[in-house]
This record gives sequence, C-alpha cells and structure tokens, in this order.
Amino acid sequence: MKYTVEMSDKLNELLERTYDAEKGFKQAAEKVDNKTIKDFFLNSAKQRYNFGQELKAEIMSFGQAPNEGGSAKGTLHRSWIDFKSLFTSNNEEAMLEEVHRGEKEAIATYNDILHDKDFVLPPSTESLLMKHRNAIRETLETANIFETAVS
Repeated sequence: MKYTVEMSDKLNELLERTYDAEKGFKQAAEKVDNKTIKDFFLNSAKQRYNFGQELKAEIMSFGQAPNEGGSAKGTLHRSWIDFKSLFTSNNEEAMLEEVHRGEKEAIATYNDILHDKDFVLPPSTESLLMKHRNAIRETLETANIFETAVS
C-alpha cells in the first residue's frame, strides 16, 4: 500500500503542475494579439488538459483519488505563478520566457520521478510520463522559436 500512496502522491504533484500549466496557457492566450502565439498557447492548454485526464486515470488505477484543483500547497516555485505579473504588460516575449522557465521546471519534475531510485514505475506509468515529458520538450522548443521571433 505504501508504494501506491507514494506513487499517487508523485502523480498528484504532476497533476497539480498540469492544472497550473493549463490555466497559465489559457490566461496567456487571452493576453496576446499574435494569432500564431495565441493558437500555440491554446493548443498547449488543451494538451495539458489531456495530460491531466491521463494522470487522473493513472492515479485512479492505483486506487487513489486524484487532486481536483490547482496547486494547494502554495509553494513559492509554481511554474505559472509569475504569469499574473506579466499580464499587465502584455509582453509576448516575457510570456514566452515564462513558458520557457515553466516548461524546464516541468521537465525536471518528470525526470525526478522517472529517475527516482526508491521505487520502480509500472511500465504503463513510465510510458505515460515519458510521453508527457517528451511533449513538454517539444512545447519548450516551440516556445523558444517564438521567443526568438518576437525578440
């Protein structure tokens, strides 16, 4: 039982980050005028919504309850917390820089779980997390391209 509780705790942490990222991408999409960047943010939000659904299913497969909201811990290093201060400036480059920072943190979180030596991930969980992490890497690369274009 300890294994599933630990695993669901780690997956719930990812789920919270996923909720935060989805909200951040939606908020960013509302604040940009560039249609291409707006579509990128909206597509990224949809991707994170889908990640959330997949993580919820994985957590439930361990017999645990998934978290239903965004980050409740109030930690200082949430990936999307700085977006609020960026919205007043309507600065696409600054928003893309924040995406860059948030996506790097998300990749690091996925890697921490994937490389945790304290327990072995079930193949379905490992495959899911690797798929998400690789998609986040692609989002990061796309954000970097847009950031270069608008700077």
